[in-house]
Amino acid sequence: MTEYNKMTVGLDIGDRLSEICLLDDQGEVVERKRISTTQHSITKYFSSFDSLIVAIEVSFHSPWISRLLKELGHEVIIANSRKVALISKSNHKSDERDAELLARLARSDRKLLYPVEHRSEECQQDMAVVGSRDALIRARTLLVNRVRGVVKSSGSRLKSTATSRFHKLADDVPEELQPAIDPLMKTIEELNNRIKELDKTIEELCSKYPVTTVMRSIPGVGPVTALVFVLAIMDPNRFSKNRNVGAYLGLVPRKHQSSNEDPELRITRAGNTYLRRLLVNAAHYVLGPFGPDSALRSFGLAIAARGGKRAKKRAAVAVARKLSVLLNALWKSGEFYEPFPSEQITTQKVQERFA
Repeated sequence: MTEYNKMTVGLDIGDRLSEICLLDDQGEVVERKRISTTQHSITKYFSSFDSLIVAIEVSFHSPWISRLLKELGHEVIIANSRKVALISKSNHKSDERDAELLARLARSDRKLLYPVEHRSEECQQDMAVVGSRDALIRARTLLVNRVRGVVKSSGSRLKSTATSRFHKLADDVPEELQPAIDPLMKTIEELNNRIKELDKTIEELCSKYPVTTVMRSIPGVGPVTALVFVLAIMDPNRFSKNRNVGAYLGLVPRKHQSSNEDPELRITRAGNTYLRRLLVNAAHYVLGPFGPDSALRSFGLAIAARGGKRAKKRAAVAVARKLSVLLNALWKSGEFYEPFPSEQITTQKVQERFA
C-alpha cells in the first residue's frame, strides 16, 4: 500500500491508452504513468492504493471506469470537459497535461470540473436500446432522402407517404433506376422491421418505470420521450426547483451580460442532446394542427403570434422547456396531466408546473 494520504489522481482516458498523474497531499507530482484502457490494467494499478480522489473526463469509457474505481474504494469525480476551457480550449493540449490539470482542479476545487453523475449500469443498458432505435431511424431517413434525390434527378418524383411505408413505393421507381434503388428499398424495409421490434422492447421497458404512464398522459409525449426523460434525469428531486430542469437540458438562452448590454442569445444546448430533440418534437406536436387545446398550447401559440423570423422556433423551444418542467413536476407528484389546471390547484402549484 502507498504511504501517502489524500492523494489525487488525474486520469486522462484514451481509447487504447490512458495517462495517469498522481499528486501527493502537497500537490507535488508523485508519478506519471501510462496504462492500457482495460479493466485488468486499471484494476492492477488502482488496487494498490487504499483511497484516492480520481478525476476523469466524460467519455465512452468513463461509465464503466467510474464504476470500477468506486468498487475499488476510490472517490471519483467525473468532469464535464466541455465546460472546462482549460482542458477543451488549451493551446498546449496533451494527455500528460490534461491528466495533471484534472488532478490539480480536483484537488483545489472540484466544482471547477462541473462534475456529472453517470446513470446506473441498468439505466445505461436501457438507454442503449433507445439509442439504437434513434440510430436506425436516422439511417432510414438518410436512405429515404437518397432514394428521393436519385429519382428526382431523373425527372420523376415519388409521392408523399409515411416513412414507415416508404418501401412500398418500390414499384413506382423508374425501371432504369431499379438496380440502384432496389437494394436501398429492401434495406429501408428491413430497418422498418427492426424499428418495430425496438418499439415493442421500449414499451416493455416502460413497464419497469411506472412513472412513464403518468408522463404519457401529456399529448405529444410518447413512450420514447417519457422513457428517455426518466433515464436521463434519473431522480426528479435532484432539482430544488422544477424550472431548473430546463436549464439542465440546455433549453434556456445563453447569457452574455456586460454593463448595460444584455443581448438575446440562442439556447445553451447543454445536457442530453437526444432528450432535448425529443422534447422539441413533442412541442411541435403540441403547437401543430393535431395538438389538443391546452394552457401549454395557448402559451406557445401566443409566442408564435408575435411574428418575426424565428417566432415559431422560439415558440417550440419555449414549449419544450415548459414540457420538461411539467414532466418533472408530474414525476414528483404522480398526478396525471391536466390541460387546464383546475381552480382547486393552488397558484403556487401552477407556477411550479409551468414556470
